[in-house]
Amino acid sequence: MKKTINITAALASATCALLHPYASANDMLEGWKVDTSLMYYGETDRVTAVETVIAGQKDFGAERLFTGKIVVDTLTGASATGAVAQLTAQTVSRPSGQGSYTVNAGETPLDNTFKDTRVQVDGQWTQPWSDVSRITTGLHLSTEHDYYSLGFNGSYAHDFYNKNTTLSAGLAFSYDVIKPEGGIPVPFAVKTTILRGDEYGDDDNTENSNDLRLADSDNKTTTDVLFGLTQIINRRMLMQFNLGISQINGYSTDPYKLLSVVDSIGFTQNLIYENRPDSRVKTFAYWQTKYALDFGVADISYRYASDDWKVNSHTLDSRLRINLTDSSYIQPHFRYYSQSAAEFFQPFLVEGQTLPEFATADYRLGEMTAYTAGLKYGMELDNGDELSFRLEYYQQSPKNAGFTEPGTLKDVDLYPSVKAVIAQVNYRF
Repeated sequence: MKKTINITAALASATCALLHPYASANDMLEGWKVDTSLMYYGETDRVTAVETVIAGQKDFGAERLFTGKIVVDTLTGASATGAVAQLTAQTVSRPSGQGSYTVNAGETPLDNTFKDTRVQVDGQWTQPWSDVSRITTGLHLSTEHDYYSLGFNGSYAHDFYNKNTTLSAGLAFSYDVIKPEGGIPVPFAVKTTILRGDEYGDDDNTENSNDLRLADSDNKTTTDVLFGLTQIINRRMLMQFNLGISQINGYSTDPYKLLSVVDSIGFTQNLIYENRPDSRVKTFAYWQTKYALDFGVADISYRYASDDWKVNSHTLDSRLRINLTDSSYIQPHFRYYSQSAAEFFQPFLVEGQTLPEFATADYRLGEMTAYTAGLKYGMELDNGDELSFRLEYYQQSPKNAGFTEPGTLKDVDLYPSVKAVIAQVNYRF
């Protein structure tokens, strides 16, 4: 931990030196509240992510606040392609079309070359509009090697009844550019053709076709509208209600996800690219209650979301902060999530049948349940800074949304669970 704190201080000093060569880090950070965190997320045999966050807030007086955040995510490991497992090995060309990888018999096809780094920068400015209202404006930037996003947001909040009630409304807009390796694939174009002998014996081989591409890149826009109500119930209880709607237009297909085309026996004949609608409307309702106990704080929330892709979800999240001493606490956490499958979700397609207009085998759009359980420990240091540690376990369980598996597909796991460990260290000063 000492190394993490020293690195943070060194970064702060270097930044301050660039901004003002004659000012110390303490001078430049005066009036700032800074949160730093380092998080590890590791799935079993799949994706590993390391996230670093530096967030700061400065009060300029007269209720004028600036909030900024820098996030750096590094992801490596194996990502599910959407293809189904087989009783025989499969060989698939990589997203760029250069080279290939082999999937062992009985295993879910995973692209083990998955690697990406994302850098995100956010900034917000809040200031009074009147004695009982305030406005907030913000800017969002993020970049990856194949994805770029630029966003703007603004909100207005008004207080009533001696600031016991607050009504708010917000609007956000983002413009994203998707530039996948190899370009934008033609929907349902064949990526890989599997050739087998008449008896499906050991003479299996794989022939890679020339990937058909529409363009080098594509884009989409997202518009979000949010309405909120925050109410102080009494000296111990606070409630919040939010309603939101989101409109997405443009390229919403994952250019790296595939669908298996199987025959009546269940053997894969082709791997083709998926296709999703180019518009999506999401709505959600959110409720949260915080209650101050004699020994800590209880925090529980519920979120219901629905969209015109027929994905309906429920999220229940709960935290209980328990004060151990005046300067330390523990906080158990439990989160439960469930969702229905998108109306065009199909774990596979059957050879000879008419292609649908849209289809995806991405398990993230399938029926599933998931839960997160863990514990956080925090303590206040002698200098007033705060240090905390969080350790959690996550499990996602995809489910069969009513599909009948032909032949050999009954003998493989088409809906494997995803298990992960989450570890995080936070330092606030």
